[in-house]
Amino acid sequence: MDLVHEFTFQVARSESFPVGAGPSGRRTVAAIGDGWVKGQRITGTFVGPGADWAVLGADGFFGIDVRAQIRTDDGAVILLTYTGSLELNERAQAALAGCETSLDDHYYRTHVRLECGDERYRWVNRTLFVGEGRLIPAGVVYDVYRLT
Repeated sequence: MDLVHEFTFQVARSESFPVGAGPSGRRTVAAIGDGWVKGQRITGTFVGPGADWAVLGADGFFGIDVRAQIRTDDGAVILLTYTGSLELNERAQAALAGCETSLDDHYYRTHVRLECGDERYRWVNRTLFVGEGRLIPAGVVYDVYRLT
């Protein structure tokens, strides 16, 4: 099995809604702002509503649960969902306050699913993807890889 880079995406952080402590941890819902996707086969922008329903656990990791839509440059709409873990260490905390992290600064990995009804992109429906992220002052940047 190999990993092949499929695309990179960046999304801006938008308004956050702290829900507070619950049975799973401290939950925050963060709306997704503007963003872009660039790859050999998928290129476009983020459209419509989207958010991260993140839960900070007692272990210092955020459980990530994101749903958003990509409108490709050729007019298709792809549903993007991903779950994963973000280690809230000192570097990540500094980044959330306006700094930037590198891929080696913390554990930030995701399982990415794509869904599309457009015939040109039906291949995404049964393809497995993983991602690794980093924080930037405006939001997040991910590299997404296809498992072959």
